[in-house]
Amino acid sequence: MAEGQEGTVSLPPARPLDAIDQDILRMLQADGRASIRSVAERVHVSRANAYARINRLVEDGVIRGFGARVDHERAGHGTSAYITLKIVQNTWRTVREQLRRLPGASHIALVGGDFDVLLLVHAPDNRALRELVLTRLQAIPEVQSTRTLLVFEEEDLEPQG
Repeated sequence: MAEGQEGTVSLPPARPLDAIDQDILRMLQADGRASIRSVAERVHVSRANAYARINRLVEDGVIRGFGARVDHERAGHGTSAYITLKIVQNTWRTVREQLRRLPGASHIALVGGDFDVLLLVHAPDNRALRELVLTRLQAIPEVQSTRTLLVFEEEDLEPQG
C-alpha cells in the first residue's frame, strides 16, 4: 500500500458493506478467533466467500486487526485513568506520536470541547500513574495542562448483535 502524508498508509476508498459483511464484522468482534468455517456457516456463505470477504475487509481497512480483550487489573495494571490534555494549537500530530510511546497508553483521541486530547492509560498502581502524569506527560512541551480522572470500575461492552 502507498504511504501518504505523515507516514500514514493510504487505503482504497471504502466499499459499501452489505448485510453479510455486517454479520461477519459482528461475529469477529465477538470472537476474533472464529474459524473461517464457523464464520461461513453462521452467515450462510461458502468458506471461499467468507475468506474473500474477510480479506477484503482487512485490505479496505475496515478490520484493523485481531486482538484479545484484556482484563487490565488481572494483567497487573490495576489503575486506569482517563487523562484530558490541553495542547498548543496545531501540535496534534507531534503530541500524538509522543503519547503513542507512553507505557500503558491504550486509547488516544483528538476531541472538541473544553480540552483537546483524551488519553486512556492503564498502570500497575497509583505511583506509576503519578509518574506517568507528572514526569512523562507534563514534560511534553506542547502539553499546556492535564486533568486526571481515575477509573473506579470499567467494562468493555460486547458488540450489539
